[in-house]
Amino acid sequence: MDPTPSAQQLADGLPDGVVVAAADATVVLVSAVAGRMLGVDPVGAVGRPLDEVLRLTDNEGRDWCAENQPFGGLATRTGVPEQSWLLPNGTEVLTTASIARPSRGAPVEQVAVVVRSGRGRARLDRERSDLVATVAHELRSPLTGVKGFVQAMLNRWDRLSDEQKKLMLTTVHADSDRLSRLIAELLDVARIDTGRLSLQPRPSDAAVLVGRVVDSVSAGSARPVALDAPDGLPRVLADPDKFTQVVTNVVENAMRHGAGDVTVSLSSLPDGADHPGVRIVVEDEGDGIPLEMRRRVFTKFWTGGARGGSGLGLYLVQGLTRAHGGSVVLGDADDGGARVTIEWPAADVPDVTPV
Repeated sequence: MDPTPSAQQLADGLPDGVVVAAADATVVLVSAVAGRMLGVDPVGAVGRPLDEVLRLTDNEGRDWCAENQPFGGLATRTGVPEQSWLLPNGTEVLTTASIARPSRGAPVEQVAVVVRSGRGRARLDRERSDLVATVAHELRSPLTGVKGFVQAMLNRWDRLSDEQKKLMLTTVHADSDRLSRLIAELLDVARIDTGRLSLQPRPSDAAVLVGRVVDSVSAGSARPVALDAPDGLPRVLADPDKFTQVVTNVVENAMRHGAGDVTVSLSSLPDGADHPGVRIVVEDEGDGIPLEMRRRVFTKFWTGGARGGSGLGLYLVQGLTRAHGGSVVLGDADDGGARVTIEWPAADVPDVTPV
């Protein structure tokens, strides 16, 4: 390999396309990536005018060079900010440019344009759109219930019995809890994505916390949830609220998308494990999750089956568990259905530090 690579070799090694023009607005370098994007030969493009090589237009047919005037405009300009343009084949790309001058106010000496695929931004825009659609859909249902019952009580207060008022207020309270939980999930997702998740871990009794979750979920469903929690389990190092959120999301997911009985089993991690801790296994008797879909289960906005949901539950399960130093694995139950296995470190593990 050449120990002193040329400018062309360096440009060809970049993930984004690069087009460089000299002071006379003729091209002096086109990287291999830029050549593929623009449909030009990198060697043959050298010496041609920049506006002939950089064939980028907007939705109204305007040309990049004509609109940005890289060799004109203010004499203090040093670059062109990121913009969205279209390649000759209609594909969106994002461009930035640096404008080099020998001194402030001097004529332009060189213009370097970077062209990169717009797929990343398009994917981000889709994720944002998905988030907005998900939030709007999930908020609308409980808000509709709250508004409807409150309006009914305002209009018919004197004609409603105490039992009817109590039922309406109970429903409003439940819908308010649902709204609060969704907002908390969205905040946690944002904190996980930005690395700003705040935890307050302390030694906790996993059996007690899981038992409360099972009792709560069972109270709101006609389907049974069985709990197997032997004595003598080690205490886990956990933020109790986040631990409860993890178990709740897994159990409710089994109730929503699985079938038959749901079983929650706790056990100590075996002696051969990387560290002491507690294993939590949640199983249902449904059809399970196909192998080809399992990579997507822990991604944002994944929903399985026809019952929907926010699609954030299992994403949070994985994020919160990993933040505590634990792990989550999806598999098949012995009798069919899905099995979610959570391994949570014990409180006396010195090398597991939550983030």
